[in-house]
Amino acid sequence: MILLSTHSLILQGHSHFLLSQTSLFLSLSTMSTRVFMHDSIGSTVNARESYNSNSSWFCHRLQGLKSRGVFYHDNPLEFGGPLLLAQLSISALLSAFAQFILTPLGESAFVSHMLVGILMGPTIWGKNNTFLGKLFPRTSFYVNETFGFFGCMLFMFLVGVRMDLGMISRTGRKAVAIGVFTVLFPVGINMVMASLLKKNVKLDPGVEKSLYFMAALQCISSFHVIGCVLADLKLLNSELGRLAASSSMISGIATWIWMVVGLTIRQSKYRGSTNNSLPWMFFSAMLMLMTIVCILRPIMHWMIRQTSEGKPIKESYIFYIFLMMLGCAFFSEIIGQHFMFGPIILGVALPDGPPLGSALVNKLESFVSSILLPTFFVFTGAGIDLASIHGLTFSIVELLALCSFVGKLLGTMLPSLYSKMSLMDAFSLGLIMSVQGITDVLMLQQAALLYIVDKQSYSMMLASMVLLTGTITPIVKFIYNPSKQYMSSKKRTIQQAASNSELRLLSCIYHQDNTPSMINLLKLSHPTTSNPICFYIVHLIELAGRLSPLLIYHRPDNRDQDSFQYSNQSDHIIKAFRQFELQKRGTLMVNLFTAVSPYATMHDEICTLALEKRVSMVILPFHKQWSLHGTEEFANQRIVNRNIIRKAPCSIGIFVDKRTLGVVTSVCRNFYNIGLIFIGGSDDREALALATRMSNHPDVAVTVIRVIDMNGKRSHSLERELDSDTVAEFKGSINNQKHHIYKEQLVNDSVDLVGVVRSVENSFHLIMVGRYHSSESPLFMRLTEWNEFPELGYLGDMLVASDSECEASVLVVQQQKIAGDVGSVNHRHLVDEFAVASTPRFNAQVWPLS
Repeated sequence: MILLSTHSLILQGHSHFLLSQTSLFLSLSTMSTRVFMHDSIGSTVNARESYNSNSSWFCHRLQGLKSRGVFYHDNPLEFGGPLLLAQLSISALLSAFAQFILTPLGESAFVSHMLVGILMGPTIWGKNNTFLGKLFPRTSFYVNETFGFFGCMLFMFLVGVRMDLGMISRTGRKAVAIGVFTVLFPVGINMVMASLLKKNVKLDPGVEKSLYFMAALQCISSFHVIGCVLADLKLLNSELGRLAASSSMISGIATWIWMVVGLTIRQSKYRGSTNNSLPWMFFSAMLMLMTIVCILRPIMHWMIRQTSEGKPIKESYIFYIFLMMLGCAFFSEIIGQHFMFGPIILGVALPDGPPLGSALVNKLESFVSSILLPTFFVFTGAGIDLASIHGLTFSIVELLALCSFVGKLLGTMLPSLYSKMSLMDAFSLGLIMSVQGITDVLMLQQAALLYIVDKQSYSMMLASMVLLTGTITPIVKFIYNPSKQYMSSKKRTIQQAASNSELRLLSCIYHQDNTPSMINLLKLSHPTTSNPICFYIVHLIELAGRLSPLLIYHRPDNRDQDSFQYSNQSDHIIKAFRQFELQKRGTLMVNLFTAVSPYATMHDEICTLALEKRVSMVILPFHKQWSLHGTEEFANQRIVNRNIIRKAPCSIGIFVDKRTLGVVTSVCRNFYNIGLIFIGGSDDREALALATRMSNHPDVAVTVIRVIDMNGKRSHSLERELDSDTVAEFKGSINNQKHHIYKEQLVNDSVDLVGVVRSVENSFHLIMVGRYHSSESPLFMRLTEWNEFPELGYLGDMLVASDSECEASVLVVQQQKIAGDVGSVNHRHLVDEFAVASTPRFNAQVWPLS
């Protein structure tokens, strides 16, 4: 029989790695006995008095690890293995359900997990609930919490892996000022408030002794927390998100330094410590830091160099990284630091991004975040017993939490307003910098372990974290919209661009297979000395293995200036467009970018770049790709395209590549046959404006087929005039050029329209159509029921749908309109919302090169 004292159980929050491994070994023993104290589910802290008072002891005979099953009259919940699986499953399932309900409301994953723990704790069910006693018996606490803390360690390691230390060197003075003041203001306000409370209010002895520590713990700031909240709110790509991430790096480093120093000093004064333990603890911590930086980090760089470009990292290297992480956690426990200390430092030192960082994240993130981590939060949240909190303790903790929040808000807003940021953006940034999360929980648990705070204060501070963060994130989601910068009274379109001026186009590239078709499409746009084209190419790569997005500009003289690994992925694309630029010297300027971003927010990079560069059209490859081996669809690419269509500050071209633009050579003096089906409306006029530019190419033959509804009547006379003027402009530009054709087709209904489309669908190399046409028109009455790809509109869908025999490439054009424009139409039946653009910040001509 093995007996463990109550005090040993209290220390499980600190000696997680050593004691939990011992407890796991003991739990696997089928005939061992354990000692547990009488407490509620998830309690990891106790008051100092429980150590000094007489502890309760009892022995429990474990049934074993593996059950024979219910058919042998065994209760699986009395055996260690099935019970652990049930607890992990229930924690993960309830947390996933809470996230499903609360995420649309703007709540972060931290709030969802903690609420599940509180709902399963003594606050709701009481301390002696029979159901929870069966599902979460005291005999299972040690093993279950071992898995929870192990998941927490892996999570913090992965967040450290995704941190980009290079952000510190790129951080501007505004971010530094915000980061510093976000620490100084709340600490100063809270210390003053704690001093006033201590002098003027009669406090409980335990609260009075820990008052200053409580005030300091409320002021913690961490990149881990703010980065995860930005990811949950999909704000990583926004201007506010980048500033918050940079500022949190500064404030987080400052917070961690003084918190680690403070807790280390407190640890050195702990019962049983020698007088000279403090210098040795600091020396050991610095030794571990130097070992990670000077030995382990070079080893990880060596692993990356041993991995061929485009090849996955070796499994043996992943195994060695795991050993490093476990060794760092073990060494942290030996030297008296929190067991998270080593893995966090190792994660930050590990090179982010591919191939090593992304491989670790891809292998671990889903299992850790969805299975192991919820268990940690459930037991942490279940340790909150609001019913046992006294009114005075509640008031003091909430007052300090409020003062800390006000301090962080002021510390963020004042430097932001001084740097000319708008009031609403400064307020939103202040709210983001005030959120709390897993790092605050870990620090608070360490403080409770060292008896810095008592049990009541511990519970109340956890509850205030949930309350504060749960209130802040929905407010930020409601008041801050990254796309508001695209709001403007003016849109940039090809139709508005002067015929003898520079045309600016932006093209997105998802795969290098998109490169030839985009070059051919650019060739058809016919850049000349009098009508030059400034072409922006953005290679889009999914963000993996890092938390902060990147936008890399590949300068002609320094193509690898920012991030070598991502530049290598874009290498073939860069060379192809540079070669084409040399062929068109004097008429074409190409600017190449690589955007590394999550798919959910990738559109922000494109829309911001289009806004700043005053682009007239963004060209998107269709998510369905055709090749000799068949077709392939990319769901994530479709999500990005839809977001750009909804929010772009300029016209949109969706290019469906059927590999037909590269079959004609000018040597044979054959023409690229381009067809345009013109029905009317702003999108059709934009397509015709682009076709008019293409008609100047000596090797292009443009055929415009104007479809006239014999029975329909336009609601706007001005709309008819705009259509007629655009058609007249095209007819005037093709005078005396026999290879260009304009003709009209009279139709009565949708059947006639389908017949016109089917008759010409294989007569051209490229067919251009407008995206939007009114569903109320008789020409489109029945077509709305068969719309397979709504982002292409009715005509585009007809040409690209699975039952279509069209072999020509298709370009679907949308001219963005602002609400209230004369002749504008409602796109809401095709897209979720209609966003508009703001005035660009840069108005300088970029052509020709200076």
